[in-house]
Amino acid sequence: MKRTLNRISLFKENQSVNCPIDNTILEATLAMNINHTHACGGQGKCSTCRVSVMQGIDNCSPRNAVEQEMAETLNFPTEIRLACQTKLKGNVSIRRMVSDKLDMDIISEQFSSDSKIALGSQQKLTIVFTDIVNYTAFAEKFPPYDIVHVLNRYYRIMNVIIQNHNGIISDVAGDGILAVFGTDKTSDNSVLDAINAIAEMKEKLNTFNDYLESNFSTTFGIRAGVHYGNVIVGPFDTGAMKKMAVIGDNVNYASRIETANKEFGTELLLSEDAYNVVKEIYPKNNEFKTSLKGKTGTYKLYELKQ
Repeated sequence: MKRTLNRISLFKENQSVNCPIDNTILEATLAMNINHTHACGGQGKCSTCRVSVMQGIDNCSPRNAVEQEMAETLNFPTEIRLACQTKLKGNVSIRRMVSDKLDMDIISEQFSSDSKIALGSQQKLTIVFTDIVNYTAFAEKFPPYDIVHVLNRYYRIMNVIIQNHNGIISDVAGDGILAVFGTDKTSDNSVLDAINAIAEMKEKLNTFNDYLESNFSTTFGIRAGVHYGNVIVGPFDTGAMKKMAVIGDNVNYASRIETANKEFGTELLLSEDAYNVVKEIYPKNNEFKTSLKGKTGTYKLYELKQ
């Protein structure tokens, strides 16, 4: 007998609904009085009905032209589908992405921005953490005004360098910088861009140290950790503060790599994934094996040699 009904399990509502084979997910949920947001009336023009398919992605119909255009515009991963366009050939488990007024307000603000980055996406990028050597001693010796002034001067100089090498600063914390390379897709080797940026940062630090020496009788150094892997990239918006956020375990991994410089007395370390991207350019290296705080197992880290 030909199957006429499929089951949709709703994660948030903790219930299931029937979906006739000729109906979309949105039609099925609305028929069961689920308050499934669909701002454009189910025309595939707004994405507010989108769902995350937690189980059964193979039971979803292929994306039609309308959904494919939206998916490409907003960089949807495979499991994110438009409920208004997706029909089923088997059972699925889904989670609605937009469920209340606050969600709607955020979506409205996002669509007023660059739609290619507004909703967030998974991207394979080069993640860089840098840290200032000798910062703690400086911060303990001088008043807050001087500390803030010096850091602002440092960030402004380094930001220009990072941008010139196709990178962006995602975050700063004290003397640390989190930068990512490869978001604009203009370069075919974001790891090399990061390495070149770090080299120029160190070169520019010589001039910066002349300023520090004459004004504060101190100098800085830079340590850096580089990793290449998947992260979630999207806008972080509290209302008062907006920034482009980079989220995921690979961000923490890059941070641990930067910290490992202290253990090995190095200034720049690359993960194995990052080194593999540039090993033909830098065949000579010092290899270290170590455990990293908060991560299981042993990891190979690489110091580049000219």
